[in-house]
Amino acid sequence: MLLRWREWRRARPFWGGLLTVLAGAEICVIPLAPLKVMLQQGIAGIPSVLMGLLMIVLGLSAWFAPHYRSLAGFVTVMIAVAALVMSNLGGFLIGTLLGVVGGSAIFAWKPVRAPRTAGPDDDPAPGPGPDPSADRGPEAGAPPGPIPDGPRTTLLTAPANAPESAPARTTPTEGKRQ
Repeated sequence: MLLRWREWRRARPFWGGLLTVLAGAEICVIPLAPLKVMLQQGIAGIPSVLMGLLMIVLGLSAWFAPHYRSLAGFVTVMIAVAALVMSNLGGFLIGTLLGVVGGSAIFAWKPVRAPRTAGPDDDPAPGPGPDPSADRGPEAGAPPGPIPDGPRTTLLTAPANAPESAPARTTPTEGKRQ
């Protein structure tokens, strides 16, 4: 059971989501406190509750839909900063700080890819192969020789219906005319 929990937790931005849920709860609970604890009364309570609930939803979406982590992290940071002004100093700065750190952790999280195991057809030891420094020639797709100094030009070939005596034209690729 503990192993399944650890695998689930590592497959998503767990700690960022937890900090975001805690930040949302902090911002949401402050307007419900007694009047002596409140810094502002009245209309300020509505945005506080809404921002707190939205941050809780974003933290849960980081857990249950980790492919939306970039959006959830960015919006969490923006709401946490907006709560600083709109919601009693963002839950007395605790909610704002938790929200910024949690949103940043959600945004920065990347999934860990499982290491590739060698299959029966894979050769783990590199054997002798073709010499990479050997001249393979143009037919093998070898890169051309060194690039000459001076302006680079692109060779324009003549159309298929042009006479064979028509010379090919060159034009500079830098946008200047010669």
